[in-house]
This record gives sequence, C-alpha cells and structure tokens, in this order.
Amino acid sequence: MIRAIVLAAGKGTRMKSARSKVLHEICGRPMLWYVVQALRSAGIGEIVVVINSELRDEIERFDVQSVVQEEQLGTGHAVRVALEHLEPRSGRLVVVCGDMPLVTGELLGRMAGSLDADGGVAPVMALVTVKMPLPSNFGRIVRSGRRVERIVEVRDATPEQLTIDEMNAGIYAFDEVALRDAVARLRTDNAQGEYYLTDTVAEFVRAGRGVRPVLATDHLHVLGINDRIELAQVRKEMNARLCAAHMRDGVTIVDPETTYLEPELEIGGDTVLYPNTTIARLSSIGRNCVVGPNSRLSNAKLGDRVTVRESVVTDTTIGDDVWIGPFAHLRGDTRLGDKVHVGNFVEIKKSNLDRRVKVSHLSYLGDATIGEETNVGAGTITCNFDGERKHPTIVGRNVAIGSNTSLVAPVSVGDGALTGAGSVVTKDVPSGERVAGNPARPLPKK
Repeated sequence: MIRAIVLAAGKGTRMKSARSKVLHEICGRPMLWYVVQALRSAGIGEIVVVINSELRDEIERFDVQSVVQEEQLGTGHAVRVALEHLEPRSGRLVVVCGDMPLVTGELLGRMAGSLDADGGVAPVMALVTVKMPLPSNFGRIVRSGRRVERIVEVRDATPEQLTIDEMNAGIYAFDEVALRDAVARLRTDNAQGEYYLTDTVAEFVRAGRGVRPVLATDHLHVLGINDRIELAQVRKEMNARLCAAHMRDGVTIVDPETTYLEPELEIGGDTVLYPNTTIARLSSIGRNCVVGPNSRLSNAKLGDRVTVRESVVTDTTIGDDVWIGPFAHLRGDTRLGDKVHVGNFVEIKKSNLDRRVKVSHLSYLGDATIGEETNVGAGTITCNFDGERKHPTIVGRNVAIGSNTSLVAPVSVGDGALTGAGSVVTKDVPSGERVAGNPARPLPKK
C-alpha cells in the first residue's frame, strides 16, 4: 500500500483569515477535502496530514491520521515530523500540499507509478513538473540536458534561473527508505533559513540515484492557493469541472458560469438547470426536471419531472411530477407527494403534503400534515407557534381550505371538510363539516 503525507501546517497569512487556509471552502468542501479525495482515488490508503495546532479540532472529519508541526521550519521539516509519526517501512510514499484542490487522482497515480524500474534501476524519487506562465513563485526545475539536476526556490534563484518556465509543482513520490535518509541530512543554508524538501533532488543526484520528472498536462491541476484571489480562481475552475461532468452525463446546464454545484450530487439525465441556480449538500435530482432560474437547493431530494422555478428548497424530499414556485420556500424536513403544486410566495416548513395537494398562493404551512387532493386557498396560514411551543395542524383528504383561513394549532380538519374565506379555525372540524367565521362555526346545512 502506498502512503501519503499531506502538508497542511502553513498559517496562510495571505488569506488574512482567522480560519486555517486548508479549511476555506471551494464549491462547498474544504480545499483539504479535495486533496484527500484525490489521494484515495489514486489508491492511496494511509494518509497522514501535517497540521498546525489550529487544525487539531477540525482534522477528525477528514478521517485521516494527523501530526502537529509545532514550529514552521519548512517543507523538509514538515516531512520529517510526519516520518517520525509513521512506523518505518519500505515502499512508496507520496508528498502533496493541502492547498492544491485541483490535483487529480490520475496525476498522483501516474507519478507514484513512475517509480517503477524502466529497463534499469528504479528511481528513488519522482516529481511533478509543469510549464507555467511567467512570472511565477513556483520553484524552477534546473536540468542538465534531459536530466533533472536540482530545484531552485524563487528566493534563491538567479535572474537567469527565473526565466525558466518549467517549474516544480510541489508534488512528489519517494522510495520511503531513501527519503528518510535524505531528510535527515537537510540543511538550512538558504534565503529563508528553512529545511527545503526540494533539496532532496540535488542530494539524490549527487549520490547517482534516479529522479524522474512527471509533466502535468495542465498547470491548473497544480495551482496552489495563497490568497482569496487564487481561492476564487480555483473555485471557478472546480465549478467548471463539476458542471462539465454532469453535462457529459446528459444534464443540460444553460449557463455553467452562473450555475453553482458541489461534489457528490446526483442529477438525472435530461434535467435542465437554468442560470443563477445553486445545488448543494448532497442533493439529488431525478430525470427530466427543470431547476431555475434563480433557485437554490440544499439537501433536497427531487423525484422525476419536478419543476422548481425561482425558489429555495432546503432539507426537503419531493415526489414525482411536482411544480414549485415561483418564489416558494420549502425547508425543515418537508415532504411533498407526487403531483403536488406549490405556487408563488408559499412557505412550507416541516410539513407533509400528500399527492395532488395544491397550495397555490401566498400561504404558510408549518408543522402541518395535508391529505391528498386537498386545496389550500390563497393567504392560508397555520398558526403553529404559541410563543413557547410549536403545534401540529392535520388536514384530511379532499378538503377545501378557503382563502385567508387561519388554522390555529393544535387543530385538525377532517376529510371532505370546507372552511370559508377568512375563517379562523380554533377547534377541530369534523369530516364533511363546513365552517366559516371568526372564530369558525359550522354553517347551516342545506
């Protein structure tokens, strides 16, 4: 099994944030999450993250090992701290920075695989190199012919070396035994007075041991994040990746630049997403749905052929053939059955609506259960809060709730009942009863 060390102890001072840099989110996930996922997709099972003390209480959610680097003495020192945490063994070990969320499992796997012998002695180190636009703060790859000779950090580079456009991405694979030996001999005779992991290249070259470069096909894959400008650039690229993956799977996204997605979403084929739409928190959307424009879904589960127009849907489960919006707000563990219609300026909280229920205009339903085929008139509200507690409202099947009805919970309305416009229902209404008034009273029978 391949091991990995993730370097995530940097303070990220250029972020100017009270939050550790690697916890800043990109499309709904901390940037460190993406690095861990890429390592796992490359088949790397044992991961240790080098952290600062501020990350100590946050690292558990990533399901990795961690070790604190108390002093910030450079990348070489961080790797040494991690190696002291790991039981020594022979094998391959990958080192990657925690602020590179665009790195791919394919690149990591290709780099680790490049340590295989190729008609001779296997190299002891592989490193990712990349062609980058100048100027750049990446360390420069210095070659002697085709062979990598050493890496020069920007602060230590000569003007001539700064013109080199092949750069060190900061992603490595090592023979672990060779790495332990090399790290123990690192020195701090450089501009920053730190232990540079990059100095292992020259160490191996002097010893006649192989160092194999692996060229990244796209410089975006190795972009690190140092400030909020770069955070926004990476977020844009990650969102483009997510949109592209769903479009390849048969989803129409009218304008990917104004559609905002997160990882681990499920979106069925022939669904259409219109501009200014955000879909988050493990939402799932069925086939042939229409979402947007100007809509936000979070932890929403939609069946097939659902339409959500200019609305907010959070923590809600929706059946098939449902219409929502415009300007509706569904939240708080709400559930809608098949063929429900929720219209404009309707808010529904923690309620269950059975099939074919209609709530078309300007209504609020909270802590309510509504039976199938019931029609809720415009302006209806459930008065579910008495100032201290929430109370339920239960409405049966085939009920007609008149416009501007107030249902003062706890209260129930039986099957087939009717409330007149403007009713204030303070007592239970039996099945088939017709009530109206303030407070609502039974109407004379014909």
